[in-house]
Amino acid sequence: MGGGGNMSSPTTKTEQKKIPIQRAPISKPPFTLSDIKKAIPPHCFERSLVRSLSYLFHDLILIYILYYIAATYFHVLPSPYSYLAWSAYWIAQGCVSTGIWVNAHECGHQAFSDYPWINDTIGFILHSALLTPYFSWKYSHRRHHSNTASLERDENYVPKTKSELKWFTKAYANNPLGRLFILVFTLTIGLPLYYAINVAGRPYDRFASHFDPYSPIYNDRERLQIYISDVGVIATSYVLYRVACTQGLTWLLCIYGVPLLIVNAFIVLITFLHHTHSSLPHYDSHEWNWLRGALATVDRDYGVLNYFFHHIADTHVMHHLFSSIPHYHAIEATKAIKPVLGEYYQFDGTPIYKATWRDFKECIYVEKDKESQDKGVYWYKNKI
Repeated sequence: MGGGGNMSSPTTKTEQKKIPIQRAPISKPPFTLSDIKKAIPPHCFERSLVRSLSYLFHDLILIYILYYIAATYFHVLPSPYSYLAWSAYWIAQGCVSTGIWVNAHECGHQAFSDYPWINDTIGFILHSALLTPYFSWKYSHRRHHSNTASLERDENYVPKTKSELKWFTKAYANNPLGRLFILVFTLTIGLPLYYAINVAGRPYDRFASHFDPYSPIYNDRERLQIYISDVGVIATSYVLYRVACTQGLTWLLCIYGVPLLIVNAFIVLITFLHHTHSSLPHYDSHEWNWLRGALATVDRDYGVLNYFFHHIADTHVMHHLFSSIPHYHAIEATKAIKPVLGEYYQFDGTPIYKATWRDFKECIYVEKDKESQDKGVYWYKNKI
């Protein structure tokens, strides 16, 4: 780990063994949230509806161009070129559509514009089109931001302690094939299962679902909007049903289904890698506070995909500190806060495919260090 908490990316296996991942500091930061905010240029907090819409229209235009090419020309391509063309379309459309999902996420944080009703209207339409319940996600995600890295109150990717592990964990944790199966399972249907039955979400004393207005995730003031979220998803599902009746299920899966699968995989992967890393602590109620939790995340580098993902992954530390800053100011704001955060800023430039396998292997559960004075601080472990 270099200055400012940056972790270099070793280029060889020998270097990887020589450079251990250093843990993030857990002592009280020598700065306050106000100190961090003062370092950010004031214009970074300004939200422009026109500018936000320009990014959204850019994404929508790319989506339409990709759709038009696929729907117009792919059916005349001979094999094997048609298979290659569809594979390229799925990947490209999935990446661009992930940007649409991120735009809706910005709406939920009121980072899209200064007008809450515009933010919620646009976010509702975009998320519903991707079968995400907008208000349901907005409220659970807000609670995640309010309780990041808290073992009792965080909303998603809440790690288990060793005693809480399921009986089958050891079977896949120590088996590469089993680990690969669980990883693929998580990336393909993990997000729908999180919405439907709160898989990998905060444990509640009764059934929790993003589709249930009376789920313990929500309070009485939010329940009507959960109904509205359900209506959005149902309406989109009906439209997709009508399209399948007209164009055929295979056509719908190729044009919409597989790209959506890729969008869901990216959202799960991005979220997983934000909060799952051997350097990151988790806290129980004795040690947790908001700033410590907000700093317990790590920025990642997705290369060219950072552009299509609107920098949600390489500016995530800043996002947890100031979630209303729009994505087009996020890089500048991140650069501004790094000198203030110093070693409290975490970045890992390991290639994403390597980081995914490594962190899925090494971050199985959390527990306290033996003989540690930090009794309420938990770290990722993998020895079962």
